[in-house]
Amino acid sequence: MAGPSAKPKPFAAPAAQEKLRLDKWLFAARFFKSRELASAHVGEGHLRLNGQPCAKPAHGVGVGDVVTFVQAGRVRVIRISSLAARRGPAVAAQSLYVDLDAPAPPKPA
Repeated sequence: MAGPSAKPKPFAAPAAQEKLRLDKWLFAARFFKSRELASAHVGEGHLRLNGQPCAKPAHGVGVGDVVTFVQAGRVRVIRISSLAARRGPAVAAQSLYVDLDAPAPPKPA
């Protein structure tokens, strides 16, 4: 019988792929100033997840998913590279995704 000092088994069953709410991830990655704004944007149907329209803010996202949405008149195509349970500094937020869209065109002089 295993006691409180028993070591975990090294070959435990693999856990289900981690998922996080879409609106929570968008907020943690600093695409929106509040989770409510992220939720509203998703709820209005202005977002695609892996090429499919998504209108559920509670939809689970994981590493490797591609999120497409319009932000400030620019189409953003983002691949999720990691998940974060809470919002952190901007440097940490940038490590949560890979930007797949072309860079913004330079502003005319």
